[in-house]
Amino acid sequence: MSVFDVEIGALNGGSADLSQYRGKAVLVVNVASRCGLTPQYAGLESLQKRYAERGFTVLGVPCNQFMGQEPGTSEEIAEFCSTTYGVTFPMTEKVDVNGEGRHPLYAELVSVADAEGHTGDIRWNFEKFLIAPDGTVAARFSPQAEPEGEEVVKAIEAALPA
Repeated sequence: MSVFDVEIGALNGGSADLSQYRGKAVLVVNVASRCGLTPQYAGLESLQKRYAERGFTVLGVPCNQFMGQEPGTSEEIAEFCSTTYGVTFPMTEKVDVNGEGRHPLYAELVSVADAEGHTGDIRWNFEKFLIAPDGTVAARFSPQAEPEGEEVVKAIEAALPA
């Protein structure tokens, strides 16, 4: 099974239909509106604009498991992202990324190690997973890794479809 086969809802209702991203590079990020790392939305949106035409998208996944930093409704989350950061990339429904209620998407992601060798539970908001066009996890980045940082950008460029 690939990440593209997992079912997850869209923030605005309905299905996020991950199968539409087959053949593209996708940066999956668990996001939150009231976190010290929330300004990373600006860098994520910049990546979206920079690489969208080359077969790339950011996929924001709201999560409220880290100190309640994403307490809003779907409408409140969408409004915040749009008005504060001009977010145009797709967002899924709010899910759990850790624990017994871990969403199947994150069950597929967490076995991959980041550069420091960390596998398993998501450590904090804004942990990033780069999905290759074939649906495999190409890279994992810590929450502190800046979206436009050299290691993230190099990995995205290497994963872009030919």
